[in-house]
Amino acid sequence: MVPYYTILAILPVCSATAACLGPEVNQPALNLVQQFEDFRATIYKDPAGHPAVGYGHLCSDSACSDVPYTIPLSYTDAERLLRDDLADCITNDTGNNVVLNANQYGALVSWAFNVGCENSGFSALIERLNMGEDPTSVATDELPRWNMIGDEVVPAFERRRAAEVDLFLAPSGEDALPALC
Repeated sequence: MVPYYTILAILPVCSATAACLGPEVNQPALNLVQQFEDFRATIYKDPAGHPAVGYGHLCSDSACSDVPYTIPLSYTDAERLLRDDLADCITNDTGNNVVLNANQYGALVSWAFNVGCENSGFSALIERLNMGEDPTSVATDELPRWNMIGDEVVPAFERRRAAEVDLFLAPSGEDALPALC
């Protein structure tokens, strides 16, 4: 997948030897990811041909030997695996000056899970957040741009980005970032 983004070098806040553990995503964020990731109890090939299971868990091999749960997965185990998969790349790629509530953080975690940590980490979105720009302006400007594969707009990506923006804009009384490393 090659969505629209600007590649810029961003230095992670935490050291490479000790990554930060971000907060667990809240239920609205988990619901959003589950809404857009198909649940499959058994091993399947993702659109790129990689073995996957559950809610888009990319397996390390064709037998998904890295999955600590019995396959076929139950819904409960698939949700546990998804929670484990929701990487801390947003936490590690944002500076200590970036303040996000739980919904804002969850929206960005959903986006990063979909586009990959490598892509999100070198994005204009992360760069702008780290430069101290208003998070709401950044999210509403940048998230919708991640709606393509190559030169083709993907309607499912448009819907997901709109849902992520909606979650980002939803009030939350719970702080998420900055995380303490």
